[in-house]
Amino acid sequence: MKSHLLLESYCKALKLPTVWREYGRLARECGQKNRGYAAFLQALLELEVQNRSAKAVERRLKEAGFPTEKELADFNFMAIPQLNKLRILELAQGEYIRRRESVVMIGPPGVGKTHLAIALAREACRRGHRVKYHTATGLATEYEEARDNRTVLKLERAIERRDLIVVDELGYVPLGQKAAENLFGFFSKCYERTSVIVTTNLPFSQWPQVFHDERMTGALLDRLTHRVHVVEMKGESYRLTGGKRRSKRDNNEDEKRES
Repeated sequence: MKSHLLLESYCKALKLPTVWREYGRLARECGQKNRGYAAFLQALLELEVQNRSAKAVERRLKEAGFPTEKELADFNFMAIPQLNKLRILELAQGEYIRRRESVVMIGPPGVGKTHLAIALAREACRRGHRVKYHTATGLATEYEEARDNRTVLKLERAIERRDLIVVDELGYVPLGQKAAENLFGFFSKCYERTSVIVTTNLPFSQWPQVFHDERMTGALLDRLTHRVHVVEMKGESYRLTGGKRRSKRDNNEDEKRES
């Protein structure tokens, strides 16, 4: 009994909760299989490492603040034949993050840009990267509030600690001049320091509509496109296609009932 309490105390002191929870079960298994002490210790520490790794991934996913769970396995690549699936899977490996490169996804609403952006960012979390999700308007608002509260340096230090930041829906909502300037400051801060995934419904030629200043837009694009992977997504909206399918199905059911 005393050794049991001492072991519990040591595991708590060393912060080894999995070792404390699993040592008895593994000891019995190793005894039944006639495995030595080294094999027992290795199996026990492997469980501890695996548990810590899983908790770290869970923590990074939570910190990222994703609005929903989206995975590459659930993305319908067949709906966008022009999209290079192998290229997306290559991006999922995360080399662009290590090289401080960015990704810009361009396409009309409903083709899955947000889905892919979140899926790639979640994969980055699993590979050990610190990630944060924002909408473009939400990020501009966060900057504005930081300026009002004189906490911009704190916000930018938080940005610097991230390996990847998602800026979703750029161009969907018109930005005011101050908001545009805040986003310009954000992209400048990230340049060659933090990778960014941007989703937008506007081609680069129309970005001056968002930032209201061609010179500022040119400077921003010069930084953003220096090391960038442009992913063009062309196709019909998933939501529109799904609505058409449901409508057709309902009409067919109505016809069957009438007949």
